Amino acid sequence: MFDFMNLVRNENMKIYRRPRTYVMGGLLAGLVLIASLIWLAVSGRDTSMWDVAFFESMLMSGLVTIFVVIVAAASVAEEFSGGTIKLLLIRPWSRSKILLSKYIAVFLYALLMSVVLFASVLLINWLIFGIGNTGIEAAMMPAEAGSGVFVHILKFYGLKFIETIMTLTIAFMLSSMFRSSVLAVGIALFQILIVNNIASLIMFLKQKWVDYVLFIHLDLTQYLSGSGMGIRPGMTLGFSLGVLAVYYVLFMALAWLVFTKRDVAN
Repeated sequence: MFDFMNLVRNENMKIYRRPRTYVMGGLLAGLVLIASLIWLAVSGRDTSMWDVAFFESMLMSGLVTIFVVIVAAASVAEEFSGGTIKLLLIRPWSRSKILLSKYIAVFLYALLMSVVLFASVLLINWLIFGIGNTGIEAAMMPAEAGSGVFVHILKFYGLKFIETIMTLTIAFMLSSMFRSSVLAVGIALFQILIVNNIASLIMFLKQKWVDYVLFIHLDLTQYLSGSGMGIRPGMTLGFSLGVLAVYYVLFMALAWLVFTKRDVAN
């Protein structure tokens, strides 16, 4: 176990020794600050900080996913393109442990970026607007009025984090399949920017098979209305989580199968 934790620490060092990691975190906090200042200039200090915080959370959560996908898609592919994979495989660790350590490192990075966004939107908007009225509680989420706006935002981040984990798992699988990190990152970003938008269109088709398409289940925040029902009839949060769980196991199995059987001679 101690050796495995060292392996995870080594993978973490690979992520955090790169300038892009800190640029992404700084860019995230900086964009939150800019958005809050623009909101202040347009609407004044009478605005509820919760309105701004929730809006920025919805806006910036997609950026968190993109940043995490870039790191995840490059995590394995860069080892092959840079030739460093051979140095890893000659050490006394199985391929399964190497792959798992990389996944855990990317998972922790995703968690960190989500915390950075959460802390930024709360702290920056608290400093700028103060904790005044909670207008969003009555205006945007009346079904959640009993549990409070803060709990609602926590639920939003929890559901968005599941989406981020699913997307990074797809990117991680692609990273295990391709030697080119550029190709792995490109396909992963294509999935986020294009495929997800196409999925938002096909979800209105009446065919039953659409219920099992991965991409219509990624945005779990559709269940925050309080009704417990999704966009399509018969879809509940439990159903969507079940579909996502099946795809998650499939993607992880494919990543493991490809990585453990892959030839690194060339």
